[in-house]
Amino acid sequence: MPARDFDDLTEAYDAMIDWDRRLANEAPLYRWLFQRVGARRVLDVACGSGRHAAMFHAWGMDVVGSDASEAMILRCRKLHGESQRLRWDVRSFDSPPEEPGAFDVAICVGNSLALAADPLAVEAAVGAMLQSVRPGGAVLLHVLNLWRLPDGPVQWQKCVRLPLGGADSLIIKGIHRAGGRGFVNMLVTRLGEARPALRSECVHFLGLEADELGRVAMAGGAASVEVFGDYQRSAYDRHSSQDLLLVAIKAP
Repeated sequence: MPARDFDDLTEAYDAMIDWDRRLANEAPLYRWLFQRVGARRVLDVACGSGRHAAMFHAWGMDVVGSDASEAMILRCRKLHGESQRLRWDVRSFDSPPEEPGAFDVAICVGNSLALAADPLAVEAAVGAMLQSVRPGGAVLLHVLNLWRLPDGPVQWQKCVRLPLGGADSLIIKGIHRAGGRGFVNMLVTRLGEARPALRSECVHFLGLEADELGRVAMAGGAASVEVFGDYQRSAYDRHSSQDLLLVAIKAP
C-alpha cells in the first residue's frame, strides 16, 4: 500500500478486516496456485500488515513481504516476527526486484495495485512482479471490480468500534465511484469526549479493466493469463463480479 495513504491509521486499516474469515475464503485459491507452479518462494507485494505472508510462511513457504509504508512493515515485524524464511522489506511495488527470478509466485492483492498513481505505474508494477518470478512462475493480481458500483453515491460498508491508541474509537468505511475512479472513505472519531475530534481520509483508486491488465501482463513477460471474478475462480463479469483476479504465468 502506498505510504501516503494510511501510515498513521495502520491500526484502523487492520481492524476493518475480519482476517480469519478473509483468509479462509482466499486460502484455497492460493493453495491451488502454489501447487500448480510448485511454489516454495513467495513474494507478497504491498503486503500491508503481513497476514497473507504469515499464512504462507505457516504453510512452509519462504516468504518476503514488501510494502512502501514503513509503518506497515514495522507492524508486520511486531505481529509476525522475522527470520531467514520470513522477511520484510520497505519497497514500492513498482520497484524492480533486486534478484530477478528469485520467487516462484508474486502476489499483489487487497486492491493495492489499483492505488497506483496512473496506468504507467500499474504497468511498471506488473512488469516488476513478473521480473521477480522465475520462468514458469506465477503472478496473482487482485483488485476490486469498480464497474459493478453505481456512479455517484457512497456505499457505506463497515462501522467498527474498537480501541485505537488506547482510546475508544468508532471507524466508518465506505466506497464510491465517480466515472473511472473509485474512492475509499474512512471516518475515525474518539468516543466519550465532549467535543470529539473527527479524522477523515478519502483515497482514490483506479478502475482497472480485465483486458487492460491482461495486455499489461503479456507485455511484461507472461505466456498466459486467466481472469476470475472471485476467489472461488468463478467467471468474471464486469457488471456483477465483486472482484477482478488475474493469474499470469510467466513464459518458460
